[in-house]
Amino acid sequence: MDKHTNPINTDFLGQVGSACACFNLRKASRVMTQHFDEVLRPSGLLVTQFTILAAVAIAKSATVNELAEILVMDRTTLTRNLKPLEREGWLKSEPGQDQRTRIIALTEAGEAVLAKALPLWKQAQSMVETALGQQRWNTLLAHLVEATALLR
Repeated sequence: MDKHTNPINTDFLGQVGSACACFNLRKASRVMTQHFDEVLRPSGLLVTQFTILAAVAIAKSATVNELAEILVMDRTTLTRNLKPLEREGWLKSEPGQDQRTRIIALTEAGEAVLAKALPLWKQAQSMVETALGQQRWNTLLAHLVEATALLR
């Protein structure tokens, strides 16, 4: 192939940046993650850790499969993300009714770190809602919930 021949259709590439759902959702997700990580920093949690701890707290206890379903995460990715939370002593994992199942629950230390992070999360959330405006935020949230349900 000639070094001046570009096999990539640049018309399609332009669509990736301007119209690709995944490209644009991931950009927005990275901006949101950076914002929440910054505000949550004093708690010692990243927002990814916060959301897992919050999901476990809401569920009271759950299997890895149940948590993966709640969080819409691949089971393997979730398992990898649970390990540091267990090492920190924030989560405990115990055998379920059959030996293939693990039950995940918050520890007292997990409850404490989540309690410390909640006011910071509320601050970060409030900043997002203020920046977007309540009507835009409500519309965005409704569309995200609906899109998640439709695409599952």
